Amino acid sequence: MQIGIQVVEDHYQKYLEAAVWAEERGLAAFAIPDHYLYPRGDNESQPAHDALAVMAALAAETSTIELVVLVSPVTFRHPAVLAKNYATIQEIADGRLLLGIGTGWMEAEHQRFGIDFPSMSDRYAMLEENLEYLSAAFGSPPQNYSGDRFAFESFDIRPRPPLRLLVGGSGPKRTPRLAGMHAEEFNAYDVPDQDYPAKLAVAREAAAAHGRDPSALRISTSGIVMGGPTDEAAETQARHIAERLGRDPDESVATLRNRQRTTFGTWDDIRGALESFKEDGVERFYMQNVEPFDPVVLGATLDALGL
Repeated sequence: MQIGIQVVEDHYQKYLEAAVWAEERGLAAFAIPDHYLYPRGDNESQPAHDALAVMAALAAETSTIELVVLVSPVTFRHPAVLAKNYATIQEIADGRLLLGIGTGWMEAEHQRFGIDFPSMSDRYAMLEENLEYLSAAFGSPPQNYSGDRFAFESFDIRPRPPLRLLVGGSGPKRTPRLAGMHAEEFNAYDVPDQDYPAKLAVAREAAAAHGRDPSALRISTSGIVMGGPTDEAAETQARHIAERLGRDPDESVATLRNRQRTTFGTWDDIRGALESFKEDGVERFYMQNVEPFDPVVLGATLDALGL
């Protein structure tokens, strides 16, 4: 299974340090989310950077690692703006950018910045139109597109790199269907009470129904990885981190445990969870950070897991 990391940092230099370390370590991908707000309790002043701007800079500072936006809400940008950002960064990255798109979920960031936050059904419709718009604009040749919200009049748009999309989200039907139709990668969360293999099957069936090779759709998932040689050691670590972040330790531990395949516990537990993902067809796992990037801690975790 390929391993990537997904980080949230408070300064560009920390993103750069983490990306360079991941590349030198030989990881498959370096990912960042796209949020305009990172609230911690009542504190909404945590620095938040525009993911596409960060990726443009990282594209110039790295050379081999895949750069992944995981993911950008469709509410943030008109698809024309998204298309031009993508094409520009892809040129800098020499094809290494994977653009993730999703419906968005954080209402607070929309409220604070005055961005419309439509209903979930409307956001799904926006996601579908964005994907169709981008597919039309980056086609060979480009095609006209006219939707309920957006329209593209075909012309020889330049630059026009190959379109590399990731669709991510937790939905069991609409999100995997759109991923199968349009994406190179489907980032699917393992949500309690959902049939995870069935969700992946929806994506592959949609790919086949639209003339795409279902085996070419890469399946990925993401999660916090926190472990130790014993379960007690892992819980102690989780409680210390929660206290440092001003969170309730009991609630944090419960959240980490409340997963179908938890990547929290002993190293053997975590290896077992990753193996079960692999058996379902997951080809890439993005390790998410809780605390600021620490190459010593992350390196020790990867070593303990044999990754």
